[in-house]
Amino acid sequence: MHRRTSSPTPPEPSSRRGFIVRVIQGTYALIGATLAFVVGGAVVAPSFGRRETLWLHAGDVKSLEEGLPFPFTLRVARPDGPSEVVDRKVIYLVKNGSEVRALDSTCTHLGCRTRFNAETKLIECPCHGGVYDVNGNVVSGPPPASLRTLGTRVENGQVMVQV
Repeated sequence: MHRRTSSPTPPEPSSRRGFIVRVIQGTYALIGATLAFVVGGAVVAPSFGRRETLWLHAGDVKSLEEGLPFPFTLRVARPDGPSEVVDRKVIYLVKNGSEVRALDSTCTHLGCRTRFNAETKLIECPCHGGVYDVNGNVVSGPPPASLRTLGTRVENGQVMVQV
């Protein structure tokens, strides 16, 4: 009886080519995943940072008129390398009974500084015509949201604002 021996067949070039293509695609995927991890971490990491709660003195409750926004400038010191930078942040203090609210004066449309109009009793943005009521709610114009409210507390007749 004659036995047939099969001779080993050389691998087909297409299977080698397919292997090389998969290795290259895997390398690209690994590079893309690494890049996404590094860039995503750089973008998201600051939001996970520990933020120190800072309470600043913002005036005397007795000096506030009922229901009228009183502009107050806070001086916020922050480290900047080896030195310290002092930022100025303008807020409105609004007294309603025994409660005092603090509103950020920055317009929610494009970040312009607003101002209180005593005649109309409205907070107005001079840049694009945004108008807010004394509680910071949008009355008219392009602002997409109310003015941001900051945390407040009253200690011994003094208003403290959280920044």
